Amino acid sequence: MALIEPRTALGLASVLLTLAAAPVASSPSLADSGKARERTQATTRILDGRSASRILANKGLTLQWIDWGRRGNARVSREGGLWKLRGRQEQTNGPGRLAMDGTIEEIGTDYFVFRGRISITDTPDAGRSCSVDKTWRFAITQNRSYYRLREFEWCDDLTDYVDLYF
Repeated sequence: MALIEPRTALGLASVLLTLAAAPVASSPSLADSGKARERTQATTRILDGRSASRILANKGLTLQWIDWGRRGNARVSREGGLWKLRGRQEQTNGPGRLAMDGTIEEIGTDYFVFRGRISITDTPDAGRSCSVDKTWRFAITQNRSYYRLREFEWCDDLTDYVDLYF
């Protein structure tokens, strides 16, 4: 029988209680009308508990232009039934920045839908500035240990890999 450290057990219990209290959607999907996704919602739809646990206990975020080895921070907070995500990565010896700020609208098996602003500044080139506020989809592909933004060339035709690790 494996023993679980008390600190780990408390963290796991917190995640399980969170998931048990979270609202679960009956069958909405991204294929539903765009109108439903665009409106402000009061709760995050949690369709998969494992994915929700991964996001809640995430291990940071990266933008490949800044650094894959030194991750930025990503914090998930809950306000009522709505999950909020705020993250930032900064270039160690340079001006490059990645920022995310918004809400998680839906968490499904190996994906989540984020509604908010993603901003990239001064990377890979000084003076570059991309900032868009909209609905974004992140997903796990090829058994990777992170969720990757599924829209790669959303700003000035450069391919940006934005990843949230678990």
